[in-house]
Amino acid sequence: MGETRRESLPRYQLFIDVKWVDAESGKTFTATNPATGESIAEVAEADSADVAKAVAAARKAFEGKWSEVSPSERGRLLFKLAQLIEEHSGELAALETANAGKPIRESTFADLPLTVGTMEYFAGFASKIEGETIPLFNGMFTYTMREPVGVCGQIIPWNFPLAMAAWKIAPALAAGNTVVLKPAEQTPVTAMELAKLVQEVGFPDGVVNILPGFGDTAGAALARHPGVDKISLTGSAATGAKVASVAAGGMKAVTMELGGKSPMIVFEDADLDNAVSGAQMANFYSSGQICSNGTRVFVHESVADAFIEKLIARSRDLVLGDPEKPETQVGPIVTKAQYEQVMSYIEKGKAEGAKCVLGGHAVSEGMPEGGLFVAPTVFTDCTDDMTIVREEIFGPVMSVLTFSDEDEAIKRANDTEYGLAAGVFTKDLSRGHRVVARLEAGTCWINTYNITPIEMPFGGVKKSGVGRENGRAAIEYYTRIK
Repeated sequence: MGETRRESLPRYQLFIDVKWVDAESGKTFTATNPATGESIAEVAEADSADVAKAVAAARKAFEGKWSEVSPSERGRLLFKLAQLIEEHSGELAALETANAGKPIRESTFADLPLTVGTMEYFAGFASKIEGETIPLFNGMFTYTMREPVGVCGQIIPWNFPLAMAAWKIAPALAAGNTVVLKPAEQTPVTAMELAKLVQEVGFPDGVVNILPGFGDTAGAALARHPGVDKISLTGSAATGAKVASVAAGGMKAVTMELGGKSPMIVFEDADLDNAVSGAQMANFYSSGQICSNGTRVFVHESVADAFIEKLIARSRDLVLGDPEKPETQVGPIVTKAQYEQVMSYIEKGKAEGAKCVLGGHAVSEGMPEGGLFVAPTVFTDCTDDMTIVREEIFGPVMSVLTFSDEDEAIKRANDTEYGLAAGVFTKDLSRGHRVVARLEAGTCWINTYNITPIEMPFGGVKKSGVGRENGRAAIEYYTRIK
């Protein structure tokens, strides 16, 4: 379909110091709908000059009015923001689907409730950030205080735009910090709508600043700005390495949730129907565009044939299509570049000898014109050295491998530079707990997959990052001990 006329598009400015302003350069870019290729909004493009303005506003707020706001009042402001998000959840879900290509059922019943729940959870935490009293000797004691870190630069990805914004903003504000948030350039729309609600709540000037822009300009400027005390990034391992290097020069606190190539282990006694459900959730939900996905599915050789048969039969019934339709289960790939990367990995899998037993191709028939759709894909006969088994694909592509015993499964599962997540399927809970204790992963599931409640700390080891999001752990990473 043709491009929407630029002058008729909704327009978003930068949100700095509770004001809507154009970028200093005057530059803008367009946000698109990956299901149709149509432009849906014109967005101001921040760069280093705008980052400097936002950081200055955040610093002034941190050292001024925001420091005078009590913890209970911070909580009330976050509760009010949660309420406003919930009141606008229908339109926000529709925008999330339009900009990120997420099926409307995901946006409505998963992403928006998670966003609201995140704000509510950390709103309740604001008044419960406490130190300790520690007895010493000779009647002496010491006490500790948890203080906010300061100005937090936050960089979020395109796969969960609104939920990730909440994961970053809510704990930072609950702890008394101020924030400069950079949404992904691919999916800025709902972050800018969130800024409108922040403005409506009545946070003090400069507490929340939201700057759409590109990673190499706005993101890099945010990471290196001397006025930023902490960087929190969710993104690729390659981006994380760059940001960590820059942040290290300023001795900034860093939290990073990065890529993954996670294992999912199915033992011979597993409930195979449940394991198939887990594998589908771990590979095809959100079009496979989730960093914690269990894309290396290790199945015990004695049940591999039965597992694969059930997996193919059920995955054929997944509804791929227009994300605005309520029956759609798998939507488009978010950008042309990502679509081409997914397709290139599929071709590598075929070329290296993996057997494609489902999908393995792009889909246009019956799809919205101009969309970026890839059929849910399953490879079998995979080996540990294949490219599709070693590298993160970030699309609906699953590799199935077989194993013969527990020690072998664990060793091969850990044979990766990543360590974000892992899953184990077995009816023997003693074995389940024994295995996850040996897996090198920050988050492990038993007999389920990709369940990430806000109460549960989330993050990885090795190249999958440092620090944790969510739960009490997030507060610890947004405070420092005096």
